[in-house]
Amino acid sequence: MAKLKFHGQSTFTVEMDDGTRLAIDPFFDDNPVSDVKRAEVGAVDYILCTHGHFDHFADAIPLARETGATLISTFEIVSFAETQGIGNGHPLHIGGGYSFPFGRVKMTAALHGGQVHGDTTGQFTTVPGGFLMHLDGKRIYHAGDTALLLDMQLLRGKVDVAILPIGDNFTMGPEDAAEAVGFIEPEIVIPVHYNTWPLIAQDPEHFRDLVGDRAEVRVMEPGDVFAP
Repeated sequence: MAKLKFHGQSTFTVEMDDGTRLAIDPFFDDNPVSDVKRAEVGAVDYILCTHGHFDHFADAIPLARETGATLISTFEIVSFAETQGIGNGHPLHIGGGYSFPFGRVKMTAALHGGQVHGDTTGQFTTVPGGFLMHLDGKRIYHAGDTALLLDMQLLRGKVDVAILPIGDNFTMGPEDAAEAVGFIEPEIVIPVHYNTWPLIAQDPEHFRDLVGDRAEVRVMEPGDVFAP
């Protein structure tokens, strides 16, 4: 059973039954609420990045360089990583999926910005996305940063655990995220991308109230581990 460990903002590490370790949207060293620094993360085999903003990507290239992990993201982000000396990369794009040794990953649509942190030229600007992952028999959807999308209705019946932003200002707020739960109909929803800075302060219990009986809301603090 895949074990998801939350590190604040939208960052997770995942440990699979066979020992494979993933990092999703790695943001450790400059993350004011993270429970660990990058040096404490340990070995990872794959790094998944929904988009290139610093709070989802800042530690991706250093972590890939230090561990030899394969970076999974959009074609543009993987191409940028190659210019930074990262040799292990697997490009995906919206609507496309691939079966990796650890499970299948499909990249889903998101509505957000596409700047890539560290790219001073702008040539690698890309579209943002999310990931629908099949991990140890569970279907886990990490939405990345996004507004509410009608496309989320296409995920109905395909998601066991949904990881959704609720911070407002830059992404969906609690009300729209609760609507997303209605679109997707997951068993469990984990709110993320809130309370990292005052600008995205939210009460997750308010989100729980808005979701009601449509799903189980699992509020995680940095350092918490959840095995769906």
